[in-house]
Amino acid sequence: MEIRGAAVLPARREDIELRTDDGLTLVGELALPADRDPVATLVTLHPLPTHGGFMDSHIIRKAAARLPALADLAVLRFNTRGTSSPRGTSEGEFGDGVAEVADVAAAMRFVADRGLPNPWLVGWSFGTELTLKYGRSHPVQGAILLSPPLHRTSQEELADWAHDTRPLIALIPEHDDFLRPPEAREKFAVAPRTVLIEVEDGKHLWVGEKQTSRVLDEIVRAVNPAALPLPAEWPDAD
Repeated sequence: MEIRGAAVLPARREDIELRTDDGLTLVGELALPADRDPVATLVTLHPLPTHGGFMDSHIIRKAAARLPALADLAVLRFNTRGTSSPRGTSEGEFGDGVAEVADVAAAMRFVADRGLPNPWLVGWSFGTELTLKYGRSHPVQGAILLSPPLHRTSQEELADWAHDTRPLIALIPEHDDFLRPPEAREKFAVAPRTVLIEVEDGKHLWVGEKQTSRVLDEIVRAVNPAALPLPAEWPDAD
């Protein structure tokens, strides 16, 4: 069957909880390849919860649904503080990207405790702000930014990535609502190691299978390029 939309491929899926240093419990899910160990781990950070972002935001949900099977990746997704989804509600209140420093730390501690290999941060929109502000302090292999708005990330925080040798990859939609390619080239000039991928016809929310496939392809190209090209079909895809 063709892999599209809400297709869910085989994986070992586990409801998990993260405990923050300030005493909150965050709810989430870990998805692992069904019958083998993962080669790398995606720690995903969702869009702005005050505008509908959560662990089921479609790119993150589809990464968890497809990439354990297609690319041998572990995918950790969770609701940041005060965020709700069908999985449940994480304790606390939205911290405008400040208090969430503890949420990122809790996720990375979970990765370490579980011995999950080669973690990468994958942030989307608000999640890119958390990645840029706090990702450098954690032992990640690199970071991938989807539609970075650069609203909460200062130029100083962005410039700090200039001194970091780990890959920083930013997917910039041609028709983004907040940061389009010309402005992105200017803003990211302070972090010249950043790989800017300008996505033709892309929009902030990456709606549609063509855009979803492009995003997942670029994630896999960075994290496990040996898995490319990703299959377009899977036996008995749900």
